[in-house]
Amino acid sequence: MKNNNIQTTYTVKVPKNKAGVRLDKFLAEEVEGYSRSRIKALMDQGHVTLTLKSVEQPAQDASRKVRDGEEYTVHIPAVVAAEPVAQDIPLHVVYEDDDVIVIDKPPGLVVHPAAGNADGTLVNALLFHCGASLSGIGGVARPGIVHRLDKGTGGLMIAAKNDAAHVALCEQFADHSMDRAYLALVWGVPMPPKGTIEGHIGRSPQNRKKMAIVDRGGKSAVTHFKVLKTLGDVAALVECRLETGRTHQIRVHMTSIGHPIIGDPVYGGGGKSRRSKLTPHARAIVDQLDHQALYAYELGFVHPTTQEKMFLQNQKDNLICNLYDELKI
Repeated sequence: MKNNNIQTTYTVKVPKNKAGVRLDKFLAEEVEGYSRSRIKALMDQGHVTLTLKSVEQPAQDASRKVRDGEEYTVHIPAVVAAEPVAQDIPLHVVYEDDDVIVIDKPPGLVVHPAAGNADGTLVNALLFHCGASLSGIGGVARPGIVHRLDKGTGGLMIAAKNDAAHVALCEQFADHSMDRAYLALVWGVPMPPKGTIEGHIGRSPQNRKKMAIVDRGGKSAVTHFKVLKTLGDVAALVECRLETGRTHQIRVHMTSIGHPIIGDPVYGGGGKSRRSKLTPHARAIVDQLDHQALYAYELGFVHPTTQEKMFLQNQKDNLICNLYDELKI
């Protein structure tokens, strides 16, 4: 087996409910971020093995039907990341000085280069806009980046333009002193209309590509929500405030109480019956939505140099409020 320069190793055991599934399909469901074609390429290169009687042997038949209890190992070869290049990608700059820059990220824009997105990211745009002034603490691939928004989530994001600012902002994220509020359009109307959702969030045991509230492991997550407006009993505009910042936190938490975010391609199921109550105009808008209806509208932080408490908001003229108004028509 080719095992030189291995960077990451995933070991997955076949549960009873997955027995009989094609090997490439099973592994693509279990290994986050890898499609069936990418898994098959790794198999062809000898990077996937099956352990039988404590001995690893190559597993290169993508159509093989997996069996209950079998254990497969996927070795992801190390790849030396190329330094991202500056690209002239338009940015909506909300605030900028010598220490920080706050932008309004559009949905669809990936934050930093990664597998499948080598360029065309926010980092590429920031390098063009800021030049060499971005903090280097985030490494070659993530200069200036101190937090992330999902690809499909739009809204306010802050980046550091020097190392001192980067350290100060990261400390605020770590101690949960940074204010972050989101607007979300969800299916149904939460009752009561105000509350707090708590639950450890970790990788879903049923689908490793998804996050979930888990009984064991995971990280503590707290979301405060409040219903702002409703579309009858079909949908609601909700404000969500974060105490913590876990992967997919709002999306997982709102789904856990039965009110997934409209347009969410991963957690947005359960809206079929409610969708049928929308007007034809509103249904057409929802059907064309290619991202979750979630927007980071407020960001509050202590400026790393002046120590002034800053609040930046876009509470009215944003894509979620505009979408809500469209659905009312």
